[in-house]
Amino acid sequence: MKKLRTPIVSVLGHVDHGKTTLLDKIRRTRVTAKEAGGITQHIGATEIPIDLIKEICKDIWKVKVTIPGLLFIDTPGHRAFTNLRRRGGALADLAVLVIDINEGVMPQTEEAISILKTFRTPFVVAANKIDRIPGWQSVEYAPFMKSYAQQDEVTKQRLENKIYELVGQLYSFGFSAERFDRIRDFTRTVAIVPVSAITGEGIPELLMILVGLAQKYLEESLRLHVEGKAKGTILEVKEERGLGITCDVILYDGTLKVGDRIVIAGKDDVIVTHVKGILKPRPAKEMRVESKFKSVKSVTAAAGVKLVAPNIEDVLAGSEFEAVESGEDIEKFRERIRKEYEEIAIKTEEEGVVLKTDTLGSLEALINELREIEIPIKKAEVGDVDKRDVVEASANKDELNKIILAFNVKLLPNVEGEAAKYNVRIFSDEIIYSLLDRVKQWREEEKLAKEKQKIEALVKPAKIKLLKEFIFRRSKPAVVGIRVLAGELRKDVKLIKPDGGNAGIIRSMQKEGENISVAKEGEELAIAIDGVTIGRQLDGDEVLYVDVPEKHAKILERDLLDTLSEETKKAFKEFLEIKRKDNPFWGK
Repeated sequence: MKKLRTPIVSVLGHVDHGKTTLLDKIRRTRVTAKEAGGITQHIGATEIPIDLIKEICKDIWKVKVTIPGLLFIDTPGHRAFTNLRRRGGALADLAVLVIDINEGVMPQTEEAISILKTFRTPFVVAANKIDRIPGWQSVEYAPFMKSYAQQDEVTKQRLENKIYELVGQLYSFGFSAERFDRIRDFTRTVAIVPVSAITGEGIPELLMILVGLAQKYLEESLRLHVEGKAKGTILEVKEERGLGITCDVILYDGTLKVGDRIVIAGKDDVIVTHVKGILKPRPAKEMRVESKFKSVKSVTAAAGVKLVAPNIEDVLAGSEFEAVESGEDIEKFRERIRKEYEEIAIKTEEEGVVLKTDTLGSLEALINELREIEIPIKKAEVGDVDKRDVVEASANKDELNKIILAFNVKLLPNVEGEAAKYNVRIFSDEIIYSLLDRVKQWREEEKLAKEKQKIEALVKPAKIKLLKEFIFRRSKPAVVGIRVLAGELRKDVKLIKPDGGNAGIIRSMQKEGENISVAKEGEELAIAIDGVTIGRQLDGDEVLYVDVPEKHAKILERDLLDTLSEETKKAFKEFLEIKRKDNPFWGK
């Protein structure tokens, strides 16, 4: 008889709906508190042995089991992780879709449903946060049915309303769903299990249903039988004290033994190496945060383990590995990986930002996000930030692209000094959405600052009225009182008359005996005009316009017209009519 492997259960759902907290309650850990920002950034794995499941479900245990337990894969919920979740979804035999019962289906819930549909993965809905339903009286670790029986009728009805809303939402995605205790055939109807990741309520039923599904139709379809050579996925590549470079992996098929020859996807080519050590986390311990591993000679799928092997420095996290026996096996693997990388399509541009991440999954996720917000990418790689990255970023022409995005990676020695020398900004973060938000905010601020500089440098349109009763001097320079009718007036600008004739240059401006640099709409002041004599070129009571240079007028009309007040717009259009009287294409 073939050996049954541990079923893989992927946990998916919207950010903050409680995926990791739910697993923490099952395994009695606090991984959530250790996550950057409380949000899962990588796929993690926890093996829950069948004995622990029986212990949690002791009050309702009814099934005869032959599976060794369940291997939970905790996947990130932020929308940036669509591809990362796709990897988790592809690995999974079953899934738990965590939905906040009070919020219902959210954007990342929809993405998770799309993934489950794509891979045709059977799933159970954990309708989380029942403890937040008004009036709910919690009973720690109680089966849902026991807890539900103790609630008052009003609270029960509130829960029912929420469940029926959820049933309707799932129906819109093509799924028939119902509360678990009302289902006869779990292979045809999606089970909704009301739970609380905080109190543990409903977790016994959730585990029972997952075990039952794994037993019933995964075993029948033979998908749980361990077959052939070992195959797995690399979750993370990291250095461990006393061990050197190691790989956290999910073994999803076969049996892997110490001494096995394996082939793994690397940065430039496939890497052929051999297994020196297999380290297994303790039961119910999350692999990413485990500190005490047990050394084993072999491991059978499915399992999350740490591999020790030589020459794995350039292994790409997020890629596959498998045991090989011949050169032909290696070539087949190489060809398959090449095709997969082409699908990822990390297309880079001549001008763009430099992106460095810790895993292939997060690299894919960030590439997609940057493309979504139309930020070009010059270089995208897995690995720490080095001096070459700074040189690449500094070669950009656009200052907005002279940046490096470093997700969950180290900055190698002297990188920061080099970046300061070349005026390259480095954004480093452990949370994808935080990294993206910071970059977006910086780029927007820089664009506004540039726009402000651009606007500041422009000669602005303005319309003024000379006040004949305030002629203080007629020439060299003429000094006269004026009222600003529209726009913004500055010194050293040329003036023109309504017929297009020259009306001199403003050399200085005074208001209430003080020199000023800017005068705005409605202000009255005295100005000194060079190049004209009042009584000859000017009468002293004219309306004049600032003579905006042609290049400036073009920018104002094309890009900045909406930034002008209505009166300034009107004055500017009058000015354009004056200039275009003889040349219709002036400033266009």
